[in-house]
Amino acid sequence: MANGRYTLWGLPHSLYAGKARSYLIKKGVPFEERMASDPRFIGEVVPKVGHMVIPVLETPDGELIQDTSAIIDHIEAQGEGEELHPAGDVQGVVAHFIDAFGSNYLLPLAMHYRWSFRAEQEEFLRTEFARAVPTTLPYDQRLAMAGMVMDRFNGFLPNLGVRPEVIPAMEDSYRELLAVLEQHFRAHPYLLGGRPSLADFGLMAPLYAHLARDPVPAFLMRTEAPNVARWTERMNSAVIPDGDYADQSGTYPADDAIPETLEAVLRTAFAQWGPGLAEDAAQFDRWLAGLEDPAPGTLVSHDGARQVHPHVGRITFSWRGIEMKRASHPHSLWHLARAQAAASALQGDAAERLSALLERTGGTATMALTTRRPIAREANVLVLA
Repeated sequence: MANGRYTLWGLPHSLYAGKARSYLIKKGVPFEERMASDPRFIGEVVPKVGHMVIPVLETPDGELIQDTSAIIDHIEAQGEGEELHPAGDVQGVVAHFIDAFGSNYLLPLAMHYRWSFRAEQEEFLRTEFARAVPTTLPYDQRLAMAGMVMDRFNGFLPNLGVRPEVIPAMEDSYRELLAVLEQHFRAHPYLLGGRPSLADFGLMAPLYAHLARDPVPAFLMRTEAPNVARWTERMNSAVIPDGDYADQSGTYPADDAIPETLEAVLRTAFAQWGPGLAEDAAQFDRWLAGLEDPAPGTLVSHDGARQVHPHVGRITFSWRGIEMKRASHPHSLWHLARAQAAASALQGDAAERLSALLERTGGTATMALTTRRPIAREANVLVLA
């Protein structure tokens, strides 16, 4: 690290590095980005983190932080840079929920558009994945190694629920989401008005690296939702106010207001994510009931392996008129719980306004989901609290 700056270890095509990068840019803290192909990342950072994963943030004093939520929490705790959390109580809950929605629910869609169209974008993807291979190797060898890594990622689709029979419904759901986002970004530069928040960073995770950069989904976004595409560009610029809009105040709406166009986004998010989340919670409780000694600190994993996104068994549920089958996703439950905790802290008028918003947008049942034990995150993995 140079001159006391943060270091972001990542890659341009990484879904979660896109979220962390955008946050650091908008936050205005000094950082440099270094490739995960760097020998120091492989030799020093990965062993300390405990598994191969990006992004990782290295602080000026050498601390390593993995997971975008942990990265954002750490920087926010320093009290430096731009204020990126709305003062409004209901706005804060909404920001947390959309952060969780974008960071988790949209992962299978992003992976579908990358890997189901691999043949159409092979050269681009192979070039991007070659960036993860040490530069000391000949470029042709880097491309060959990239292909092997791509085969591995391509193989994740079944566990994510991406099967030929469900792809039409998945693509329809994505176009539905793009449509409501397009309407919103015609009126506002960011999800909560004139200033970015967790909501924007959560959506940047899938909507940038995969869906705005990979050739096939990028064409779809730019032709059907050009204002969404413009938002992905805006999110990688340090400037906050945007001259495309009449309101250039660079502030959140007054009086804890939620933009009307954002309610349509919330309605879509709850409808699309809710059924899977409910089954994730049910499967987590079934897995928990089968443990002989569910002590605090027990690894949340079906096979005891340390994973960034573990599962605790496969699930089947009805979704948009089809049968969805995939691995369960406890990370979604952990992330949703952050929004639920923010909601539970509200009292009086704020609690009533949130309740009314959830009723209007169909989110009451989803925000009330519970599991028999909470999930915590320790040493870069999910564990029982």
